[in-house]
Amino acid sequence: MSSQAQEAREALGARLRGFRKDAGFASGRAFARVTGWQESKVSRIENGKQNPSEDDIRVWCRKTDKLSQLPDLIATVRHIDELWLEWRRHFKDGAEQRQRKALPVYEKTRVFRIWHPTLVWGTLQTAAYAAETFRQVVDFFEIPDDAEAATAKRLERQQYLYQGDRLFDVVLGEQALYTNFGGPEVMRGQLDRLLAVMRNPRLVLGIVPRSANIAIWPGNSFSMFDDRLVLVETYSAEFSVTQPREIELYAKAFALLRQSAVHGTAVRDLIFEAIHHFDQLPSD
Repeated sequence: MSSQAQEAREALGARLRGFRKDAGFASGRAFARVTGWQESKVSRIENGKQNPSEDDIRVWCRKTDKLSQLPDLIATVRHIDELWLEWRRHFKDGAEQRQRKALPVYEKTRVFRIWHPTLVWGTLQTAAYAAETFRQVVDFFEIPDDAEAATAKRLERQQYLYQGDRLFDVVLGEQALYTNFGGPEVMRGQLDRLLAVMRNPRLVLGIVPRSANIAIWPGNSFSMFDDRLVLVETYSAEFSVTQPREIELYAKAFALLRQSAVHGTAVRDLIFEAIHHFDQLPSD
């Protein structure tokens, strides 16, 4: 997957490869011998498959007589680390802080384009549904339990659904209507919330049916904030996309996903089907 972080890592690897060759090490194997590393580590770093540590950079510069380049390279490594926000580090004080940091981004954004294949997007969540997602975050990342505070802060984002001339173009996979957070009662409440919020003229809600022909693979969830920022979430990290040509790719992907979505009455029908599904399940 293309990302600003990956491109920076590949550029750093190519630069380090040039240092190695300039120093007379014709192969990664020869360089591995003098550093005491595995040859595979040298290869991963040079090909952008592994981000070198600051200590790795110091060794590399020493062995290739490039100590004059050390400050610049250290700054590059730190920049790449910042592009990838590791969730555990991001959540070290709990989940509420991450929700707080989102508010200024929402304040500045006029057009939101949201894709989530399996979950209801956070700004459309009920308190009960959001609380269950944060309980899972707390358990998974083993962080301080501030699920209640994080839920409250996430719900603050809903104010932007009703302010200004913002447009929210949200596309969910049909699976998002069935991914069971908190049991049938919580899910029925969440689905009712979707039916209610659909009446908001600022919101366009689309659903990609399970059997729809798709023009592009679903991939990870992502959120686009105007044409200036895309946030992509994985299990281990959230990364930011800010380069214009990469943002164009996400805009293209969103447009293709949207082509497969249904809207209006068809969305309501799918939601009613999901409500019926949870009506048939025993309550916890």
